[in-house]
Amino acid sequence: MTTAPLTLWTHALAALLFGMLALAQIRTVGGGLPRATFIAALIATGLWALAVAGIDSRDVAARVAESVRNLAWLAFMYALARRGGGHAPLRWVSGVYAAVAIVVVFCAILALASATVADRAALSALSYTRVALRMLVAAAALVLVHQLRAGPSWRARGGMRIVGIALTLMWGVDLAVYAGAWLTDRWPAGLVDARGAVMVALAPLFGLAVQRDGEWTLQVSRTVALQSLSIVTAGLYVVVTGLAMAVIAAFGGDHARVVQTAFVLGTAAALMTIVSTPWVRAWVKVQVAKHLFSHRYDYRSEWLRFTETLGAPGTELASLDRRIIKAIADLTGSPGGALLAPDGAALGAGADWAWPDAPLPPEPDAALFSHLAATARIIDIDAVRAGTADPADAAAVGNWLRDSTTAWAVVPLLHFDRLAGAVVLHRPLIDRALDWEDFDLFGVAGRQAASYLAEARAHAALADAQRFDEFNRRFAFIMHDLKNLVSQLTLVARNAERHADNPAFRADMVATLTDSSQRMNALLAKLSQHHGSRGEPARAVPLLGIAQRIADGRRAQHPVLVSGDAGVAAIADPVALETLVTHLVQNAIEASAPDAPVALAIAAANGAATITVADRGCGMTPAFVRDELFRPFVSGKPGGFGLGAFEARQLAEAMGGTIGVASREGEGTRFCITLPLAPPAGAMMGMAA
Repeated sequence: MTTAPLTLWTHALAALLFGMLALAQIRTVGGGLPRATFIAALIATGLWALAVAGIDSRDVAARVAESVRNLAWLAFMYALARRGGGHAPLRWVSGVYAAVAIVVVFCAILALASATVADRAALSALSYTRVALRMLVAAAALVLVHQLRAGPSWRARGGMRIVGIALTLMWGVDLAVYAGAWLTDRWPAGLVDARGAVMVALAPLFGLAVQRDGEWTLQVSRTVALQSLSIVTAGLYVVVTGLAMAVIAAFGGDHARVVQTAFVLGTAAALMTIVSTPWVRAWVKVQVAKHLFSHRYDYRSEWLRFTETLGAPGTELASLDRRIIKAIADLTGSPGGALLAPDGAALGAGADWAWPDAPLPPEPDAALFSHLAATARIIDIDAVRAGTADPADAAAVGNWLRDSTTAWAVVPLLHFDRLAGAVVLHRPLIDRALDWEDFDLFGVAGRQAASYLAEARAHAALADAQRFDEFNRRFAFIMHDLKNLVSQLTLVARNAERHADNPAFRADMVATLTDSSQRMNALLAKLSQHHGSRGEPARAVPLLGIAQRIADGRRAQHPVLVSGDAGVAAIADPVALETLVTHLVQNAIEASAPDAPVALAIAAANGAATITVADRGCGMTPAFVRDELFRPFVSGKPGGFGLGAFEARQLAEAMGGTIGVASREGEGTRFCITLPLAPPAGAMMGMAA
């Protein structure tokens, strides 16, 4: 007899794994009560797998080794039963284990007898009887495992549940192998290969179950548990399919191949349909959490997913409100939800995510707002409908929530004891009642989501405040310019009483009024929120022309003397430069006596163009120039805004220039604007050519 390669390698690997696991348990100090029988079962399993790999599963030695393996695992299960693993009386349990052990020993005797029998009919009868008894042993062992799993000590320990799963798989595969042999009257090679693969998978399960020094506790993530369950399910599907294929081949006749193909395609399609159903996936997660773990939630993974959903906006969840709904709904597998936003002292309809009904509520709900703000309670709406909820909860829930079959729970969002909103959750795919774990998780998640919501609203309020601040700052500058224009027009009106008959004065007055109206229109444009701060592009600007235009505009107000070289030009924004010089000239006029002229001088030196504004007014102290002059809203003049010098320096620096100040009390002040010097007109034309 020869061993197939797949059978050889799978059983050899199983022998290695069980041998290593037994050695690790031998070297472990202490452990649980069934330690000796567990080590014996591991060693017996390793020897049996080695016999199957080295000889053949149909050899007498392998069959006797299998009987020894079965006896060892029965002894281990009996040791667990003596520790209180089941509800049945110990005497009855002992009798059942003894009967099954006797059948196992009889199977070993039949295996030895078959080696000495030469008659074909007698050998067939012995084989048929042995296979039937093996089926009986596997079925009885499955019943005993179920009896063990019904015990209170088994349910209290997660590791023993894994042991129960492993034993169920081992005896279940044995039952499938011998049922296939009994039905088809031949050895099912495919099921034997699958048996080896299952034994390879069982060794890590037993190792995980005893990873904490024999305490029979298990610490494994839900992801690993679900993946392991998927692998086991796939293995069972292969085993059942192999058994069905063998039965079809035995009884299908000429159409066996067609029936086998239809069976494989049909079962595969059915399995894929079932697995891809959201309800089935949700049900599996609930069952795994219920039967394999002491807590419903894997808090680490749930919190990571919760914070990732809140902080990572996607295409369909661009708004924070919808991300908050989804993050809380994902905790319980709810397919949707709706956010109730504060509306004064009530809760009104806000954003929603996958909510099928009409927006909630139809009108602001003041009772629910006051109840959630005062108690911060998570409301179970099903309990309210059933009349088992807290009376305060029932009184706060309006008919719009009671009548909605979709609404399942209300989670308040509290930030520093202030209600930032509430989330109404859609009923999950696997309907269930809320428990204490749901309430605790909802409470923490609601506060975290409320902090995000409050922060977002604070950012929005800050942005509004910044926009108002920008408007106020812009308006302050405009008020300063308006003050200058009003002062200019006031002086024109005062001088008009004395010089109204002078034609030259009337011409200057018209020019001043025209200039003032244009500047007022420009100021009104600056108040517009669509007005940008960008001026004209910097270019060569003749400085003497700007100085003369400013002086002409002030002729009816105050004498301004202009001097300098007409060929001096600076690289500047002409509008900003005129505004800058106008500020300084106006300040100089206001600081000067009526008959003291203001001087505007244009010069070029050391590669820079300069504009000097000098007056013979009251002057300023060095301390004021150093500490106060360029600070906004600080003025040395009664009723001044304190923005002229500040805005002048900002305009100069924006054009790459500077402003220097020289002042002495009682003697006057000199402002010197320094700007980049433009090349001569001839040089610029040459560069352009």
